[in-house]
Amino acid sequence: MSSAALDGTERAALEAVSAPGEVRTRVVDLAAMAHDASHYLLHPRAVVTASDAEHVARLMRVASAHALPVTFRSGGTSLSGQAGTDGVLVDTRRGFRRVEVLEGGALVRTGPGATVRAVNARLAPHRTRLGPDPASEAACTVGGVVANNSSGMACGTEHNAYRTVESLTFVLPSGTTVDTSDPGADDLLRAAEPALHAGLAALRDRVRANPDSVATIRHQFSMKNTMGYSLDSFLDHDEPVQILARLLVGSEGTLGFVSDVVFRTVPVRPHAATALLVFDSLTDATDALPALLEAGARTVELLDAASLRVVQREPEAGPALAGLAVASHTALLVELQAMTEHQLDAEVAQADRVVGGLPLTTPAAFTRDPGERAGLWHLRKGLYTAVAGARPVGTTALLEDIVVPLPVLTETTERLIELFARHGYDDAVVFGHAKDANLHFMITPRFDDPAEVTRYEAFTEDLVDLVLGAGGSLKAEHGTGRIMAPYVRRQYGEELYAVMREVKRLCDPAGVLSPGIVLNEDPRAHVAHLKTTPAVDGAVDTCVECGFCEPVCPSRDVTTTPRQRIVLMRERAQAVADGDVARVRALDEDFAYEAVDTCAADSMCRTACPVTIDTGAVMKRVRAERHGRLVQRAGAVAADHWQGAVTGVRAGLRLADALPANVVAGGSRAARSVLSRDWVPQLADDLPSPGPRRTGTGPRETGPAPAAVFLPSCVGSLFGAADAADTGCGGSCGCAGSACGSTDVAAGTGARDAGAAESLRALCERAGLALAVPEDVAGLCCGTPWQSKGLTRGYERMAARTFEAVWALSDQGRLPVVSDAASCSLGLREVVERAGRADAGRQLSVVDAVTFVRTTVLPRLEVSRRLRSVAVHPTCSAVHLGSRGDLEAVAAAVAEEVVVPASWGCCGFAGDRGMLHPEVTAAATAPEAAEVSGHRFDAYVSDNRTCEMGMSRATGRSYRHVLELLEECTR
Repeated sequence: MSSAALDGTERAALEAVSAPGEVRTRVVDLAAMAHDASHYLLHPRAVVTASDAEHVARLMRVASAHALPVTFRSGGTSLSGQAGTDGVLVDTRRGFRRVEVLEGGALVRTGPGATVRAVNARLAPHRTRLGPDPASEAACTVGGVVANNSSGMACGTEHNAYRTVESLTFVLPSGTTVDTSDPGADDLLRAAEPALHAGLAALRDRVRANPDSVATIRHQFSMKNTMGYSLDSFLDHDEPVQILARLLVGSEGTLGFVSDVVFRTVPVRPHAATALLVFDSLTDATDALPALLEAGARTVELLDAASLRVVQREPEAGPALAGLAVASHTALLVELQAMTEHQLDAEVAQADRVVGGLPLTTPAAFTRDPGERAGLWHLRKGLYTAVAGARPVGTTALLEDIVVPLPVLTETTERLIELFARHGYDDAVVFGHAKDANLHFMITPRFDDPAEVTRYEAFTEDLVDLVLGAGGSLKAEHGTGRIMAPYVRRQYGEELYAVMREVKRLCDPAGVLSPGIVLNEDPRAHVAHLKTTPAVDGAVDTCVECGFCEPVCPSRDVTTTPRQRIVLMRERAQAVADGDVARVRALDEDFAYEAVDTCAADSMCRTACPVTIDTGAVMKRVRAERHGRLVQRAGAVAADHWQGAVTGVRAGLRLADALPANVVAGGSRAARSVLSRDWVPQLADDLPSPGPRRTGTGPRETGPAPAAVFLPSCVGSLFGAADAADTGCGGSCGCAGSACGSTDVAAGTGARDAGAAESLRALCERAGLALAVPEDVAGLCCGTPWQSKGLTRGYERMAARTFEAVWALSDQGRLPVVSDAASCSLGLREVVERAGRADAGRQLSVVDAVTFVRTTVLPRLEVSRRLRSVAVHPTCSAVHLGSRGDLEAVAAAVAEEVVVPASWGCCGFAGDRGMLHPEVTAAATAPEAAEVSGHRFDAYVSDNRTCEMGMSRATGRSYRHVLELLEECTR
């Protein structure tokens, strides 16, 4: 299962050029990093976290000297097997995330570890974006975009990575580093690598002197094409350094490492209209393409009949598509995009004339409504989700792509569908970028069955015959990788294949960079190292290991990600099946901390997962399963005596506040070393003193009728509000932005706030609204502390008691239930949904206090003072509740400028996780803290007390609940 371990000399050499902890060889580390989005699996001998370009240069020198294979890995979203190795895996996710916007957004400089989404978020204020628009933009990184010459739905060949790279900095296996933006870059390459420089010049002349080679290259790269190396560089550029720069684009890490890249950006077209056109046949659909493209369609997505049968079950399908008896029908999802509303008017008018003359099965019209457009795109983008999520356990969701000349798209698609029938892939679906004649298809083979592997191999041979016979490319977007490496020679012919081999030899004489990727002499390399997926848990068995969950995971830079947690479960199951007792023991030894304890259980992974897996919920269940009866009983006792428990904790916090900070911190460290890091918190000097006690009103017999039932959060009682004085007023009082002690509203009052609960009460009173609070509120809770820790008995008791208390005041469900902390509102929603499932007659609505204020309270208030700028930290709970927009709107009511940092993410504090495992919160907040610290704002707000504590700790700024700020500004 695992690769041979590094010998002592190899490990020592890697560690000699790395910082402590950067070279990892534990079983858990190698297993977690072995898996990517492809259907291949190789286990590395070591994982090295690269810190910078010079570190990579040192690593490659070591690798060349010791003949150690090296593969670079960033987002792990590649589908063709190019990110796996049985050698040294270099993780470039963490040290290369810098993004620098240049020339007002016309250019952007970025490292290979930044995701496409992160780069575009920095570019958004300038109304530009990267040209490549891959569907995996939320998780794929710039390193992969360059290495695979990524494109996407809209960019075609005009704005792919190859065409939009302005310059790049690369590191060769020898350690030579070149920045191609340097005017003397070619001379530097000639001096440092004379054989490489001369060899590239000779290859340039060789290619240009051969008319057949020129014709083949021009034809191949007139389409989307990621097979082999970017040989068009020999025709497009003269200087060897510029030729090499473009050869590196699409080289999949086999020629060198790109440590920095500058892109030319493209303008964002903010106005769009979308239509779904359904035709009786594939021929009718593809015949419509030229007219639609001439009318200005920027995106045209094809869905075959099998795809339509899948998506017509979706709610967004609409009655016409849902009721269609699909036979050979085909659909085109067409989108128009324009810079201005006036331009879009003209494009829609022209497209309407074209659509009016098409033989459509059902009527269609372009819509500009954002909700309707999102629904149409959900049909296309949700196709993968539907098929992958419904596949049998143990099968692989294999997503492939090909491209052919547009005139033969219809015939190729029809023959491809015939191939599926011939080889028994009855569940296959075809979709893709029709304007580029770029087809994607998905099949679900089972690679633990030798007969299935044989079937897949035969299918691949027929696929190659079909595509190459049509003059197409076997890889349009996903890269050659392992899956098509044996067929590069066949696609390009002997002469150009020889050119590619010489390129590889010149750049990587020792052959250490990703051997077997792109070029491979083994005719069966594409069916070696196939990944199998053992069943481990029904809640995660549909995982396709795509990695989309990783950028939103708070622990991604500390321990593991949701994908890796699932991977470790699968690795353990496979080890058990193999009888590898030592491997099982090694995985078990580290799984608790690496996977379970450091999971924030914020369920943000579910929001990013294409098959909606909630790994956080699974980790909470694992916590519950490892608790014995005594622990579960203790949880139930705590629930039954919660008022006393809160009183005890508040007393402890008051004592801690009175003691010297070093005594408190030292005492908690000692307790954690003796007891458990997952139960005893690490206390620090920034821990707030207790907040006010919670008190109830009970049913109101006089005064105005209540507008809502209010359940003040426990966390507001445990942790008092932040000091209202900010670390600086941002210069609003003329202090040039330093800490000034001003008492205006921008800098705060200098005193501790009453907190979110009291602010909500004050705002409601000011608006003439009453709130009903349960009389026994001091003993109630949303249940989240028990649920997060896996204390199921305690959760059940608390959830039942809390529901009964709020139901009794809700006027049979007429009044909404409100809480002042977003995480508590989310917990309450789960409590009432649980009760509603048990008794359909008892339904309650839960609304976070921020939403309640925006919709019900704020319209009754007058804002008396406004700030210039506010930094907003949305919480993961706000995302789940759908209240992020309300948080920003309330902040906008009191500030001229509201800024949500582009690097915003879950803080990882997760109730008490930030005290139990502060390393998670420190890592999770670091990017946002760095961004916030580069600016000064008049105030810093959020919607959850512990998240405010986490952000205050990370930034040195005082984060407060947004309702506290609103209360001040409406006095």
